[in-house]
Amino acid sequence: MTKLEKLLSQYAAYHLDRKNILTHFIGIPLIVFAIICLTAKAGFVVAGFPVTLALLIIVVSVIYYLSLDVIFGVVMAAIFAIAYPYALIITEMSMMHWFTFSIATFVIGWVFQFIGHFYEKKKPAFMDDIVGLAVGPLFVLAELVFLIGLRKSLEERMLAEAKRLRSEMDQKSIKVVNAD
Repeated sequence: MTKLEKLLSQYAAYHLDRKNILTHFIGIPLIVFAIICLTAKAGFVVAGFPVTLALLIIVVSVIYYLSLDVIFGVVMAAIFAIAYPYALIITEMSMMHWFTFSIATFVIGWVFQFIGHFYEKKKPAFMDDIVGLAVGPLFVLAELVFLIGLRKSLEERMLAEAKRLRSEMDQKSIKVVNAD
C-alpha cells in the first residue's frame, strides 16, 4: 500500500457516509480558502517579489502533495494557483472586512464539517491524527476524481482499507463501552 493509499484510507475511515463527504466538498474548500486569506496578509518582499505566509504554506503543501502523488499534486497546485489571487484581492479590503470575511468563511466551513460528522457519527479525523488537516483537501480532490469516474482502482483499494479500519475503530469503541 502506498503512502497516499494509507493516508486516504485512514481519512476515509472517518468519512464513509455520502452526506458527510458532500458536506466536505463545501467545508474543506471554505476552510482552506479562509486560511489562505488569513495568511496572505502577512509577508515580506524578496528581490521585489512579495512573499506571503499563504504563499509559503501553499508551496509546502504542494511539495507534500507532489511527494504523495504527482497527478494530485499538480491538480492541487492548479487549484491553489487559482485561489491565491482571489485571496490577495480579499487582503485589499479594509482590515475589518478582510478579517470578518476570512473568519466567517472559516467558521462556515467548520459548520459544514461538523454537520457532516453528525451524519457520520464519528469525530473528525484530525482529532486522532493532526495529519488529517493536510489530508482533508487531498481527500476532497480524490473524492471528486472518483466521482467523475477516474482512478477507480485507487478508490477501491482506499475504500476496502477504510472499511477495515472503520471496523477496527468500531470494535475498539464497543470494547470501551462494555468496559464501563
